[in-house]
Amino acid sequence: MRTVLKWVAGAAVLGLGAVTLWLYAPDKPRPALEAMYPGEYRTISGLRMRLRNTGPHDKPAVILLHGFGASLDTWEPWARALSDQFRVIRLDLPGFGLTGPDPTGDYSDARALTLLVALMDQLGVERASVIGNSLGGRIAWNFAAAHPDRVRSLVLISPDGFASPGFEYGKAPQVPMMMQALPYVAPRGALKGNLAAAYADPAALQETTLTRYRDMLLAPGVRRAMLARMEQTVLRSPGPILARIKAPTLLIWGEKDGMIPISNAADYLRLLPNARLVRLPNLGHLPFEENPGTSLPPVQQFLSTETN
Repeated sequence: MRTVLKWVAGAAVLGLGAVTLWLYAPDKPRPALEAMYPGEYRTISGLRMRLRNTGPHDKPAVILLHGFGASLDTWEPWARALSDQFRVIRLDLPGFGLTGPDPTGDYSDARALTLLVALMDQLGVERASVIGNSLGGRIAWNFAAAHPDRVRSLVLISPDGFASPGFEYGKAPQVPMMMQALPYVAPRGALKGNLAAAYADPAALQETTLTRYRDMLLAPGVRRAMLARMEQTVLRSPGPILARIKAPTLLIWGEKDGMIPISNAADYLRLLPNARLVRLPNLGHLPFEENPGTSLPPVQQFLSTETN
């Protein structure tokens, strides 16, 4: 019986290797990607970070933090509109996009908070409104709790942070063995399926958006960094952290979010001292991509109120 099991396991490994070889996708050259996707580069705490810094620099600052697997480009429609009234700063978080791997190898939330403080200091930004989606939302509310003097207001779009199946508090998750192939493959069809699930209407996912996500996935070292981030993710119970946040907070949630359901909003409303919720009917996890015209107005109104 053991011989049979060993044979099956060996066959499975060989099969996985054959599939990986068939789907093999090497990294794309950095110069080509940097030419296609513009950005400014600054060295922040030892990390060469890609960012965009638009709008009048004498206006209140807004910092945009993207979700897992995305890049600063995900905010393009919102950033263009907000740049009329605000200084808009968006960045590729460490391990993603054209920021790429962090030379420290540290993809913890604590490292992200350190980088945000250093970035604000280098840009001469004393306080900012911070907007975060999903993973970026978790970083945003942790930042608001740790550095209340640097956060004017907070916008959380389907934020991550509560335990869910496979993600327990105080414990690194078990990364599935199949994910070990991530540094070598990037099938467009599988990526399209994953992204479409983040939309209430999968038809709203444009081919140009899909191409951009895949290009950023193929940026040098990003897939290994993403795997390292998954292996290092250790959630802390949000209650005590959220209770420390004093900044006015707007929760934005697509009612058709299939990744982090809108039912999670009740926990944030219960634990955040100064928060309110805007529900977006017929939108999913990425409302700023799926329908920026519908999703942005409540954010603009909130920011205008909290910065006057």
